[in-house]
Amino acid sequence: MAARRQWNNIGALVLTLLCLFERSVAQISYMISEEVDIGTAVGNLAKDLNLSVQQLQSTSLHVTSGYKRQYFDINRESGVLFVSDRIDREELCPNVAKCSLNIEAVLSNPRSLHRVEVVINDVNDNAPAFLEEICTVDIYESSYAGERYPLPLAHDADVGVNSVRTYTLNTNEYFSLDIQRNGDQSVSAELVLQKALDREKQALFQHILTAIDGGKPPKSGTLQINVNVLDVNDNSPLFSKSLYKVHVVENASNGTTLLALTANDLDEGVNGQIVYSFTERGRFNPEDKFSLNDETGEITVKCCIDYEENQAFEIRVQARDKGNPPRSAHSKVLVEVIDVNDNAPEISVSSLMSPVKEDTEKGTAVAMLTITDKDGGKNGFTNCKVIGSVPFKLKSNYKTYHSLLVDGPLDRENISRFDISIVATDEGTPVLSSTSVITIQISDVNDNPPRFVDSYINVSVKENTPIGTTIHKLNTFDPDLYENAKSTYHLLNSSPKTTHINSMVTVNSETGDVVSLQAFNFEELKTFQFKAQATDSGVPPLSSNVTVNVFILDENDNSPTILAPYSEHGSVNSESIPYSAEAGYFVAKIRAVDADSGYNALLSYHLSEPKGNNLFRIGTSTGEIRTKRRMSDNDLKTHPLVVLVSDNGEPSLSATVSIDVVVVESTADIKTQFRHVPIKEDSFSDLNLYLLIAIVSVSVIFLMSLISLTAARCHRTDSSFSRYSAPMITTHPDGSWSYSKATQQYDVCFSSDTLKSDVVVFPASFPPVDGELISINGGDTFTRTQTLPNKEKTEKMDE
Repeated sequence: MAARRQWNNIGALVLTLLCLFERSVAQISYMISEEVDIGTAVGNLAKDLNLSVQQLQSTSLHVTSGYKRQYFDINRESGVLFVSDRIDREELCPNVAKCSLNIEAVLSNPRSLHRVEVVINDVNDNAPAFLEEICTVDIYESSYAGERYPLPLAHDADVGVNSVRTYTLNTNEYFSLDIQRNGDQSVSAELVLQKALDREKQALFQHILTAIDGGKPPKSGTLQINVNVLDVNDNSPLFSKSLYKVHVVENASNGTTLLALTANDLDEGVNGQIVYSFTERGRFNPEDKFSLNDETGEITVKCCIDYEENQAFEIRVQARDKGNPPRSAHSKVLVEVIDVNDNAPEISVSSLMSPVKEDTEKGTAVAMLTITDKDGGKNGFTNCKVIGSVPFKLKSNYKTYHSLLVDGPLDRENISRFDISIVATDEGTPVLSSTSVITIQISDVNDNPPRFVDSYINVSVKENTPIGTTIHKLNTFDPDLYENAKSTYHLLNSSPKTTHINSMVTVNSETGDVVSLQAFNFEELKTFQFKAQATDSGVPPLSSNVTVNVFILDENDNSPTILAPYSEHGSVNSESIPYSAEAGYFVAKIRAVDADSGYNALLSYHLSEPKGNNLFRIGTSTGEIRTKRRMSDNDLKTHPLVVLVSDNGEPSLSATVSIDVVVVESTADIKTQFRHVPIKEDSFSDLNLYLLIAIVSVSVIFLMSLISLTAARCHRTDSSFSRYSAPMITTHPDGSWSYSKATQQYDVCFSSDTLKSDVVVFPASFPPVDGELISINGGDTFTRTQTLPNKEKTEKMDE
């Protein structure tokens, strides 16, 4: 670098001189290799300067440089520039890729200066070399494969292809080289771990690293690499046994030696130094009973050993080295205590499946039992069995382990809990035993459908009950539990004929309330039937059905209806009686019907006007108006009467009819108001005629009554429910009687009057106009009314 600076100073001076002399400077370049022999021609400088031989002599051509050594000179005869001193590129241009020497060719006449550059090419005259002969690499044995370690670089004074181009390592299974190149500038190498190391197998590896340059032939340098495998605490201590067994009597004295533990560690130094200790296990602390020497591993008895407390001691011991972090090993010491038979067996339930489903199959395990005895040897051998008759049995699995199995059918509805007694006995002398009770709860499965109390339910509901009224509540009994016993209800449409039931009633699915959807009319519907189903919420659901018979009860919602001839609204009804009428004379008969049934259709007749009447009376049950006494001159000629017809319902309903009774002087005037009946010949007396008519009338009435009753019974439409209706026959004070049933009622009225005798037979449900009426009175008929002929004579009857 100093020579270069000197050359630069000379160059600056030369340039200054050239400016003074106003001369031009030219530059000529040559190229030679380093280490060529002295005298080697570099180039013909005279030729390159266009100088002839004559001019070469006259111009005094010579070369100068700023270097300490004169590396070049010129032959003044030929003008050839040649090497005059040894040229070492590494000395002239260390660590430089391009190396050149600059010299000046000077001409005296005419005065001129020419720059000459000689490029020095490198030759492979230097081998790669390391700064050290041996390189030590420390690698922990815990290092993972793939870890890298940088290696020293080799140095080569040559440049370019002659410098270090690669590295090699002798073949081995543990290490390899990774070469990194930074373009053409440098090459480095890293040692790569190929396989995990184990110091305990090989602690030192020696390898040769070779650096090779790119010359032809190549040169190389080597370096010895020593790999020291550093120990890590990768080996745990190892006990000589995984389980130590020792026996000790329960009366062993303190200080008695049981055994000495031994453990080894392959590591070195503190990593291989072992310390022994107890490790706690559960509630048992080994130090309460035993002592352990932490250096020698000797275990001795420290305190009293009682077989009744522990028949065996399982001691956990640890061997730990002093490494960082420390490593340890564990072993067990089983200390068996010898004893006598002074303990009874113990029964413990290790697993219990309760509750047990009632449909559990035979052979299913419901509990696991362990029978233990603190005694040893034969004193500890045990047997067990189930006491009593229960659907369970014991099965021996292994040694002291037993399974409790289902051995019969289970039915929670019969027995929901079993207290199973198990007795265990040992084989010691004397024999000792113990008993344990296992409680098994039986859980419910849906094996019972909801049940109604009866397959038929009879429900009575009054007619005209408001819509939405609960007429019945369905109840079921299900011996199952919880969801299996929770029932929901709904109607069943068993056939198209019963689909109209959905418009009449509905069932609340949750409560079972049967709710009416319409107001019932007894006169239109007296009974109906539907089926309901109850379904539980089990899986799968079970169900049962019930038939519900609904009977409509009659309400007094129909007033009596007055029959003809007094039924015409607004008409004036009048009857005539002779002035000579005796007490009890028949005036008129009021007839009425009621569409209701039973007592609601049982009618009574009363005279409501005039007040204080002492001339007429009416049969309460027959409706016949008769005189109380004979007429007098003080009596009125016309007597207005108001007849009140009332039923026996609650509340009672009634109807009225007005009749004007006219008193006439003779019976001839009365005949014009009645239908005339032919009078028999005089030879047949009036009394005989009256008796004949009475006998015929009574006979016909009796016969018609029997026919009507028989026909009505055979013609019943609701025959399926007739068994639920009890007949009722009512006898009235005046001799008449009535027949009543749930769906039909017949009234037969007899009169002792010689003028009119009537029998009225009608069912309970009378429509206002259309009624089932049989009247033995020539003028009183309805639709569907049969009239029987009756001969009567309008004559005054003497007492």
